[in-house]
Amino acid sequence: MHSSTFPTLATPAGAIPADAPEWNRQRHSQMPSQRYRDVYSRVPVPLTTRDWPSHRLTRAPLWVPVDLRDGNQALAEPMDPERKRLFFELMVAMGYKEIEVGYPSASQTDYDFVRLIAESDIAPEDVTVVVFTPARRELIRRTVESIRGMRNPVVVHMYTATAPTWRDVVLGHDREGLKRLILAGGRDVREFAGELPNVRFEFSPEVFNLTEPDYVLDVCDAMTTLWDATPERPVILNLPATVEIATPNVYADQIEYMHKNLDRRDAVILSVHPHNDRGTGVACAELAVLAGAQRVEGCIFGNGERTGNVDLATLALNLHAQGVDPMIDFSDIDEIRRTVEHCNGIEIHPRHPYVGDLVHTAFSGTHQDAIKKGFAEHRSRAAAEGRPERQIEWRVPYLPVDPADIGRSYDAVIRVNSQSGKGGIAYLLEAEYGLELPRRLQIDFARHVQRHTDERGSEVTAAQLWDIFRTAYLADPRHTPVELVGFDTTGRSTTITLRAAGIETTTRHDAVGPVEALTEALARLGFATEILSLHQASTGVGSDSEAITLIEYRHGSRTGWAAGQDRSVLTASLDAVMNATALGQEASMR
Repeated sequence: MHSSTFPTLATPAGAIPADAPEWNRQRHSQMPSQRYRDVYSRVPVPLTTRDWPSHRLTRAPLWVPVDLRDGNQALAEPMDPERKRLFFELMVAMGYKEIEVGYPSASQTDYDFVRLIAESDIAPEDVTVVVFTPARRELIRRTVESIRGMRNPVVVHMYTATAPTWRDVVLGHDREGLKRLILAGGRDVREFAGELPNVRFEFSPEVFNLTEPDYVLDVCDAMTTLWDATPERPVILNLPATVEIATPNVYADQIEYMHKNLDRRDAVILSVHPHNDRGTGVACAELAVLAGAQRVEGCIFGNGERTGNVDLATLALNLHAQGVDPMIDFSDIDEIRRTVEHCNGIEIHPRHPYVGDLVHTAFSGTHQDAIKKGFAEHRSRAAAEGRPERQIEWRVPYLPVDPADIGRSYDAVIRVNSQSGKGGIAYLLEAEYGLELPRRLQIDFARHVQRHTDERGSEVTAAQLWDIFRTAYLADPRHTPVELVGFDTTGRSTTITLRAAGIETTTRHDAVGPVEALTEALARLGFATEILSLHQASTGVGSDSEAITLIEYRHGSRTGWAAGQDRSVLTASLDAVMNATALGQEASMR
């Protein structure tokens, strides 16, 4: 069945599965899902008993950004030398201590960049430089040439795809033939770079997660034997989920199998390189670390071919949100984002975890109300403990981390649109204008804002909220039926002068305050307004501040709110009474 609105879609119309519960009315679709095999029919999945589900993440793994190689290969326009250098300097400033800098046998640009690092001081001495090469003798030679004379520690990273489909379709080797090719490449790496004192080796069986466990274990053990891995000069075994093909628990099982069965385990740094084809790259990396991985390769915000490499920023800040030091500085995430966007030429989605423009922003009324109350509780708890707000436990609802931790202000935490409620509206007025609305006024004002947003369908700024507030609660002086000409307070007596219908009337009121005196004077002229509550506040700061009085009133059977604003508190209060009278009269005439 095809929709008239969306004629290219075939709405599922088959029979409801016989075993479906009554509440699930989904039907079989036209999608050709039968063309695909699940992971369990494609590769043996090891482990029937597993330890990783009971483990916890308590420390950061070694992070290895591959933006300059893997990420760069995924760009429609690869980085020029200037952008590559800027990106490298950013990663150094953030605290990364092992960085994959290029594929020097693949392009002159990458070769030259590696030479720049070798011949300059842009890499601090404690930063390890990683260079990438396939298992081909002439390309390995070229790679090693690029690092000669480098003072920094270096990792030569050799890779070969090992999965059956790649062996059969791409490489044309059976298991033993491919193993011989890999070992030949390993011998070439040892021949060209084995005597360099600051060089270690890394091997990636590409498409590890689709390779038979016994075969990949055999090849990896052969490589650590060939390279004579020792605890003093460990070999990195990097196990990529090159194409995600299963739920993250399967990858964790595969990693734990290797972790438990590798020879020379104390001489191996177990590394993972998850991609994001199923959208679960972050989960795969986290579970892999639970399963024994010690090192994670990825890109800072997840750039990479197809759907990307695992997002190192999300991984690191996930640890931060659990009370674990990520060992990388994200204290100005917007500067990091601007630099990465410039270098990659790719904009980051506004809902991208942690870094997106809207990830700390709430439009929903229920979320806003909870956040507003959470901020208030946070401030009061800090005051009660006598400690700075940045030092006490963070537990504001809906915000997993304090935006200030990553250099964000609170200005855009709450924004108002047609989905917003009284809490968010009140928060913005308080944050921008220092005006704290009583709860009943929040409810009343939210109705005015809702009408505005329903009519226009757009977001409302704090300045627009202030305009709506003034329109709703500060009466238009051109339309007031009575005018306060003047007042005088002497001792316990107040004199009020009003003008109505062009006639001025002066009355004296004893033993009452100015507000009560004004309401009495108005009542004598037929403008009876009962003041139910009065709240005084101020807007602005310092010499620019003005007093504002908020009045809840009753006029006839109708209750409402009015406001008055002036540098004088008394004048603001009297203006609020006059505005309440005018607004009440206007409402009674509708």
